[in-house]
Amino acid sequence: MAGVRGTWRPAVVMRKILMISPEKCTGCRTCELACSFVKTDVFNPKVSRITVFAFDEAAVSVPMTCMQCDTPYCMKVCPTSAISKTEDGVVKVNGEKCIGCKLCIAACPLGNITLSTVEGKIVKCDLCGGEPKCAEFCPTGAIEFKEVSPNVLERKKAIARKFKELLGEAKE
Repeated sequence: MAGVRGTWRPAVVMRKILMISPEKCTGCRTCELACSFVKTDVFNPKVSRITVFAFDEAAVSVPMTCMQCDTPYCMKVCPTSAISKTEDGVVKVNGEKCIGCKLCIAACPLGNITLSTVEGKIVKCDLCGGEPKCAEFCPTGAIEFKEVSPNVLERKKAIARKFKELLGEAKE
């Protein structure tokens, strides 16, 4: 562009992620209720895009939701390209393209995508358009929506290591 100094650079998209801190979770399931209400106008954990798992042996509860994977397997296996990833890293399902084959469900290594029998479609966390209600209404701060930074990523890895130590390796 003539007359413009400097080098053109694309706008930097600040990616944000959900940070889960299991040690702060009380198992109240407020996140499930907030999610279900925002998505379906009913308080029903069965239609929530987040699920709180209670691990009694380790005395810990862990909210689990879509990790918005860097390389989403659900997207790779979708035969209709109904699953895509936005510029800001959100993995989304296009309900109009989805044929309900459930390959995405089988491909998700964490089980964070599901077929809602209430809604009759594939559902997963879409971060509520950048304002995740699970984080907003979590009374203990166990779920936070944070900008990705080296510190945040290191904290996420540390929590994963601690969780692995608490629960041990999966046995076949």
